[in-house]
Amino acid sequence: MQVKVSSIRLYSGFPQVAPNRQQFFELESITISCEGLNGLNGWRVMKKINGDVRTCASSWETSTGPCNIINAYPKTDSGEYWCEYGGKQKSNTVNITIICHSHLDGPVILESPVYPVMEGENVSLYCRKKHANCSFTAKFYKNGASIRSSSTGNITTPTASKSDEGLYKCSIADTGESPESWLNIKGI
Repeated sequence: MQVKVSSIRLYSGFPQVAPNRQQFFELESITISCEGLNGLNGWRVMKKINGDVRTCASSWETSTGPCNIINAYPKTDSGEYWCEYGGKQKSNTVNITIICHSHLDGPVILESPVYPVMEGENVSLYCRKKHANCSFTAKFYKNGASIRSSSTGNITTPTASKSDEGLYKCSIADTGESPESWLNIKGI
Protein backbone atom coordinates (compact mmCIF):
# COMPACT_ATOMS: atom_id res chain seq x y z
CA MET A 1 0.00 0.00 0.00
CA GLN A 2 1.30 3.48 -0.76
CA VAL A 3 0.74 6.62 1.26
CA LYS A 4 -1.76 8.84 -0.48
CA VAL A 5 -1.79 12.62 -0.58
CA SER A 6 -4.74 14.27 -2.33
CA SER A 7 -2.81 16.07 -5.06
CA ILE A 8 0.03 14.74 -7.19
CA ARG A 9 2.98 17.04 -7.82
CA LEU A 10 6.74 16.95 -8.14
CA TYR A 11 8.17 17.54 -4.68
CA SER A 12 10.61 20.31 -5.52
CA GLY A 13 13.80 20.32 -3.53
CA PHE A 14 13.52 16.73 -2.29
CA PRO A 15 14.87 13.38 -3.51
CA GLN A 16 12.06 11.31 -5.03
CA VAL A 17 11.40 8.21 -2.89
CA ALA A 18 9.40 5.26 -4.24
CA PRO A 19 7.29 4.05 -2.62
CA ASN A 20 6.42 7.37 -0.94
CA ARG A 21 6.90 6.58 2.74
CA GLN A 22 9.47 6.94 5.53
CA GLN A 23 9.40 3.43 7.04
CA PHE A 24 10.14 0.12 5.32
CA PHE A 25 10.41 -3.51 6.31
CA GLU A 26 13.79 -5.20 6.08
CA LEU A 27 14.44 -6.66 2.58
CA GLU A 28 11.97 -4.31 0.84
CA SER A 29 13.06 -2.44 -2.31
CA ILE A 30 13.40 1.35 -2.37
CA THR A 31 14.31 3.74 -5.20
CA ILE A 32 15.67 7.21 -4.43
CA SER A 33 16.13 9.53 -7.39
CA CYS A 34 17.26 13.11 -8.02
CA GLU A 35 17.07 13.33 -11.82
CA GLY A 36 15.42 16.47 -13.11
CA LEU A 37 15.58 18.22 -9.72
CA ASN A 38 15.65 21.98 -10.43
CA GLY A 39 15.75 21.08 -14.15
CA LEU A 40 19.23 19.53 -13.88
CA ASN A 41 20.54 16.04 -14.60
CA GLY A 42 23.65 14.53 -13.01
CA TRP A 43 22.64 14.74 -9.34
CA ARG A 44 24.18 12.30 -6.86
CA VAL A 45 22.12 10.61 -4.14
CA MET A 46 24.01 11.00 -0.86
CA LYS A 47 23.33 9.23 2.42
CA LYS A 48 24.29 9.61 6.05
CA ILE A 49 24.12 6.33 7.98
CA ASN A 50 25.29 6.34 11.62
CA GLY A 51 27.28 9.54 11.02
CA ASP A 52 29.04 8.20 7.90
CA VAL A 53 28.40 10.33 4.76
CA ARG A 54 28.84 8.71 1.34
CA THR A 55 27.21 8.33 -2.06
CA CYS A 56 24.37 5.86 -2.25
CA ALA A 57 26.17 4.04 -5.10
CA SER A 58 29.24 1.92 -4.47
CA SER A 59 31.61 4.44 -6.09
CA TRP A 60 31.71 8.17 -6.93
CA GLU A 61 32.05 7.43 -10.66
CA THR A 62 28.80 5.42 -10.77
CA SER A 63 26.85 7.57 -8.33
CA THR A 64 24.72 9.67 -10.71
CA GLY A 65 21.28 8.36 -11.50
CA PRO A 66 18.82 6.66 -9.16
CA CYS A 67 19.80 4.83 -5.99
CA ASN A 68 18.20 1.39 -6.14
CA ILE A 69 18.13 -0.44 -2.83
CA ILE A 70 17.05 -4.00 -3.63
CA ASN A 71 17.14 -5.55 -0.13
CA ALA A 72 17.04 -2.84 2.53
CA TYR A 73 18.83 -3.48 5.84
CA PRO A 74 18.62 -1.37 9.02
CA LYS A 75 22.38 -1.00 9.55
CA THR A 76 23.25 -0.05 5.97
CA ASP A 77 20.14 1.79 4.75
CA SER A 78 18.41 3.56 7.69
CA GLY A 79 19.35 7.24 7.71
CA GLU A 80 19.22 10.57 5.88
CA TYR A 81 19.22 10.88 2.08
CA TRP A 82 19.65 13.98 -0.08
CA CYS A 83 20.76 15.08 -3.55
CA GLU A 84 23.98 16.94 -4.43
CA TYR A 85 24.91 18.57 -7.72
CA GLY A 86 28.45 19.60 -8.57
CA GLY A 87 29.37 20.04 -4.91
CA LYS A 88 27.46 23.36 -4.92
CA GLN A 89 23.77 22.54 -4.73
CA LYS A 90 22.15 20.40 -2.05
CA SER A 91 18.51 19.36 -1.73
CA ASN A 92 16.41 18.93 1.39
CA THR A 93 16.91 15.65 3.26
CA VAL A 94 14.49 12.76 3.75
CA ASN A 95 14.72 10.23 6.58
CA ILE A 96 14.34 6.53 5.82
CA THR A 97 13.90 3.92 8.58
CA ILE A 98 14.29 0.18 7.94
CA ILE A 99 12.60 -2.09 10.47
CA CYS A 100 14.13 -5.53 11.08
CA HIS A 101 12.17 -8.73 11.74
CA SER A 102 11.94 -8.89 15.51
CA HIS A 103 9.35 -11.57 16.22
CA LEU A 104 7.06 -14.17 14.61
CA ASP A 105 4.25 -11.81 13.59
CA GLY A 106 6.82 -9.47 12.12
CA PRO A 107 7.48 -5.81 12.84
CA VAL A 108 5.05 -2.90 12.61
CA ILE A 109 5.61 0.18 10.45
CA LEU A 110 3.74 3.44 10.04
CA GLU A 111 3.26 4.43 6.41
CA SER A 112 3.41 8.22 6.37
CA PRO A 113 4.40 10.69 3.63
CA VAL A 114 8.12 11.22 3.16
CA TYR A 115 7.48 14.78 1.85
CA PRO A 116 5.80 17.76 3.54
CA VAL A 117 2.02 17.80 3.12
CA MET A 118 0.48 21.10 2.04
CA GLU A 119 -2.16 22.62 4.30
CA GLY A 120 -5.62 21.70 3.01
CA GLU A 121 -4.54 18.36 1.48
CA ASN A 122 -5.90 14.98 2.54
CA VAL A 123 -3.37 12.74 4.24
CA SER A 124 -3.72 9.08 5.26
CA LEU A 125 -1.55 7.16 7.70
CA TYR A 126 -1.42 3.36 7.55
CA CYS A 127 -0.34 1.00 10.32
CA ARG A 128 1.05 -2.14 8.75
CA LYS A 129 2.50 -5.40 9.96
CA LYS A 130 4.63 -7.66 7.82
CA HIS A 131 2.25 -10.61 7.78
CA ALA A 132 -1.33 -9.31 7.91
CA ASN A 133 -3.44 -12.42 7.29
CA CYS A 134 -6.34 -11.30 9.46
CA SER A 135 -8.01 -8.10 10.55
CA PHE A 136 -6.53 -6.09 13.40
CA THR A 137 -7.11 -2.86 15.27
CA ALA A 138 -4.36 -0.27 15.18
CA LYS A 139 -3.85 2.51 17.72
CA PHE A 140 -2.36 5.78 16.49
CA TYR A 141 -0.32 8.21 18.59
CA LYS A 142 0.76 11.81 18.06
CA ASN A 143 3.61 13.23 20.15
CA GLY A 144 3.29 10.23 22.50
CA ALA A 145 -0.46 10.63 23.19
CA SER A 146 -3.09 8.21 21.89
CA ILE A 147 -5.28 9.97 19.30
CA ARG A 148 -7.38 7.29 17.60
CA SER A 149 -7.99 3.57 17.02
CA SER A 150 -8.87 2.07 13.67
CA SER A 151 -10.19 -1.38 12.76
CA THR A 152 -9.03 -0.82 9.16
CA GLY A 153 -5.42 0.02 10.10
CA ASN A 154 -5.56 3.53 8.67
CA ILE A 155 -6.65 7.04 9.58
CA THR A 156 -7.30 9.97 7.26
CA THR A 157 -7.16 13.68 7.94
CA PRO A 158 -9.37 15.25 5.26
CA THR A 159 -7.94 18.77 5.48
CA ALA A 160 -4.46 18.87 6.97
CA SER A 161 -3.50 21.93 9.01
CA LYS A 162 -0.34 23.01 10.82
CA SER A 163 -1.85 21.62 14.05
CA ASP A 164 -1.62 18.10 12.54
CA GLU A 165 2.17 18.36 12.36
CA GLY A 166 4.06 16.16 14.80
CA LEU A 167 5.62 12.79 15.65
CA TYR A 168 3.31 9.88 14.81
CA LYS A 169 3.51 6.17 15.55
CA CYS A 170 1.09 3.27 15.68
CA SER A 171 0.73 0.00 17.56
CA ILE A 172 -1.00 -3.32 17.00
CA ALA A 173 -1.92 -5.44 20.02
CA ASP A 174 0.18 -8.61 20.46
CA THR A 175 2.49 -7.47 17.63
CA GLY A 176 4.27 -4.27 18.62
CA GLU A 177 4.59 -0.63 17.71
CA SER A 178 6.21 1.28 14.90
CA PRO A 179 9.02 3.80 15.26
CA GLU A 180 7.98 7.45 15.24
CA SER A 181 7.91 9.49 12.02
CA TRP A 182 7.60 13.26 11.69
CA LEU A 183 4.59 14.45 9.69
CA ASN A 184 5.55 17.81 8.19
CA ILE A 185 2.72 20.19 7.25
CA LYS A 186 3.69 23.10 5.01
CA GLY A 187 1.73 26.35 4.89
CA ILE A 188 0.30 27.61 1.63
